[in-house]
Amino acid sequence: MSEAGKKTSGRVWDPLVRLFHWTLVAAFATAWFIRSEAAIHETAGKTVLVLVILRAAWGLVGPGSARFETFIKGPVTTLRYVISILRGKPAHYPGHNPAGAAMIGALLLSLTATTVSGVLMTTTAFWGSTWIELVHGTAATLTVCLIAGH
Repeated sequence: MSEAGKKTSGRVWDPLVRLFHWTLVAAFATAWFIRSEAAIHETAGKTVLVLVILRAAWGLVGPGSARFETFIKGPVTTLRYVISILRGKPAHYPGHNPAGAAMIGALLLSLTATTVSGVLMTTTAFWGSTWIELVHGTAATLTVCLIAGH
């Protein structure tokens, strides 16, 4: 069942979402840790970008639990959920709870900023641009911080 407060059994995420998650982990980790090898770093970064685009599409047209509309909640619901955690009585949600869903949104946005800025850095228009390098580095560091919070 998909209602808050009701427990479910079985797998919540479809195989494509699971494959996306672990492929994304591997690609981002590769890009983060292998910065000295430009070809590997850029290929891993472009893989992250393709994965984010595919996940966004799957979040719109995929099966029930993969769709953003089934787990992304508004700010009021998310704040109420965080308060319920602090009170020690959070509701159960199959899949991501409202706070987890907000984290997924933040991660997808930071990954988008990281990868798009990285791709822009390889273009003639932005080659050597200090501000785009700053955006790229800041977004990548923010992504690592979000991963730690995840």
